[in-house]
Amino acid sequence: MKKEYLYTKSHEWVLFLDEKTARIGISDYAQGELGDLVFINLPEAGDEVVAGEEFADVESVKAVSNIYSPVTGTVRAINEELLDHPEFVNSDATEAWFIEVEDIKDQVELLTEEQYKAQL
Repeated sequence: MKKEYLYTKSHEWVLFLDEKTARIGISDYAQGELGDLVFINLPEAGDEVVAGEEFADVESVKAVSNIYSPVTGTVRAINEELLDHPEFVNSDATEAWFIEVEDIKDQVELLTEEQYKAQL
């Protein structure tokens, strides 16, 4: 089965693992615009995230940028590897997920890959 990534207008991606669980990261376009990432600040497992609100921030050699949650739910897991190796996002943005969210109750408007690329 092909992984179907959906995107936000603010350059996050969502990969639904099932109807109520998803992984979230940033798009390849976003990591390219940010440049080399040197630090990622993630929430804790058990924290609530709200669709359209900030849940993390990333620091690059250029700037600090907020990352917004595309969904409302509870953080099930964080990608601990990114805490020590933020550069993994630069290497492969779609594999370097930030958080897994469960019990999803709401979401922002999501775009298909084609729609996302058209807005870039």
